Amino acid sequence: MLNPDTGDYELRLNGTPGRPAVPRPRGASRSGPAAPSSAPSSAPGRVPGQRGHRAAPASSPAAPDADGTRDPGRRGRPQQRKRGARRKALMWTGGALGLVLVGGSAFAYYWYDRLNGNIDTVDIGDVGSDKVLADGPVNILVIGNDVRTGDGNEAYGNRDNVTGHADTTLLFHVAGDRSNATVVSIPRDMMTTIPDCETRQPDGSTEVVPGSKGTTRFNESFGVNGRDPGCTMRTVEEIAGVEVDHFMMFDFNAVKTLSTAVGGVEVCLEKPLKDLDGGTKLDLPIGRSTLEGEQALSFLRNRHGLKNESDLDRIEMQQKFVASMIRQLKEDTLDSPSKMLDVADAATKSLTVDKGIGSATKLLTLAKELTRIDLKNITLMTLPVVDNPAEPTPVTVVPDPVKAPQVFAMLQDDVSFTEVKKKEKDAKDKQAALLKGARAEASAVHVDVLNGGGPAGAAQETLVWLRTGEGVARSANRGNAPAKADRTRLEYAPEQADQARKLADLMGLPASALKPGGEDSDASQPMRLTLGPDFKKAGVPVAAPKKVDVGQSRADDKMCGA
Repeated sequence: MLNPDTGDYELRLNGTPGRPAVPRPRGASRSGPAAPSSAPSSAPGRVPGQRGHRAAPASSPAAPDADGTRDPGRRGRPQQRKRGARRKALMWTGGALGLVLVGGSAFAYYWYDRLNGNIDTVDIGDVGSDKVLADGPVNILVIGNDVRTGDGNEAYGNRDNVTGHADTTLLFHVAGDRSNATVVSIPRDMMTTIPDCETRQPDGSTEVVPGSKGTTRFNESFGVNGRDPGCTMRTVEEIAGVEVDHFMMFDFNAVKTLSTAVGGVEVCLEKPLKDLDGGTKLDLPIGRSTLEGEQALSFLRNRHGLKNESDLDRIEMQQKFVASMIRQLKEDTLDSPSKMLDVADAATKSLTVDKGIGSATKLLTLAKELTRIDLKNITLMTLPVVDNPAEPTPVTVVPDPVKAPQVFAMLQDDVSFTEVKKKEKDAKDKQAALLKGARAEASAVHVDVLNGGGPAGAAQETLVWLRTGEGVARSANRGNAPAKADRTRLEYAPEQADQARKLADLMGLPASALKPGGEDSDASQPMRLTLGPDFKKAGVPVAAPKKVDVGQSRADDKMCGA
């Protein structure tokens, strides 16, 4: 009911608060004159037929007309009626806007709550980062889990293993200035060493899962003996020599739901592609096809009809599929709120992530940052590998001894594989700055030498060369390094920069080999020189890593051309 004093509607029960209701005499009509009442004459009354409107006091004369006369039959206070009408209009407008805002907030909260409820997280302990985007380069490991659970997935193999293994795995390196990114596919059948790793148990305790005895397939870094995604992250850190900040893990069902949510992913074939085993019923013609759901998964899992029908051929096709999906997201999905919600819902239902990015807000922050990178500056490649020489008939592979360290060196130095000129200039300037400054005397250089992948006996040979030929008497041979290095590096405290520059001059070390420590580095300890596979011989300069051709492609390369 409208309160004439405030212009607001109120809920009134048994009369108006503060204004006692005067009951209409029994038998009186709404429009007729009121019957005589025994109520005191001092009690306020109502105008018959105008419930909720107050009658003008008897002592108040009627308002004059425009000509100055008064119309005794016209109700007074027209200005108040206008103000009341305006109040009513504002009230309805404000009420409608309030409903929209409340409805929008409820809608946003519904989706936020839904997306958060979708996300599965894994506590990986002290590996990784608690920040969504740390300063400088960011490395995200995208792990494909080959678990076969889910409708229709029995066509792809044994469903008894409910944990799965690391299948298709991508190391996503995002440049420190966010101008470019590099995606490196790590073959599942690559032989590597898996380190010991701490895993969190359901009761909150930690358990150390032993690493591999010797080398084993990379896919065993997850799911074997209780290894969690943190074990895969540690394995990649040792392989690539970079810190991995976060992981995202997806399974077969994720491929189905995500490809459907984006409206299908376009692929292009130079010849027909058919699953000869008939397990997946994949049958694609020459030219363009748009794949989603079961067809998309079949395409990614298929090896038949490819060049060598190998896992490496399949990885190449998967990279093209990923590039096409990225283009679809950037060029079509991001402009459609409804599609974005579908993709976000599908993604959060399908992904398992670490706690550092384990909320809808954090994933959105990460996604917004990544979508700023131009497609032409996103490079996709397979880690360079060669057939395993330890096998008479190779079925596994090992990292290419020359090209793999070059790829890792570029990731370690945050050097782009694409033509980002400003980025490359900044990286070179930053590295060159390490070699600028004073040099210590050779006799003041204090260094331990370790062999981390150089020729046999390289540490001792270098020690003799430094002491007898270059006057570096304060040097020592510390034998083999605890782990193989990707390339030669010199680690030192900031206060030892003059010694580091002198040793770099003597040995021909590039600026990229210099690794200054933080403020907590101990300058009283000797510097640490680890000889890597790029070290040839004492006195021979160590070459700086350069851009290499490893068959990489760009995310804006289309399978069918323009």
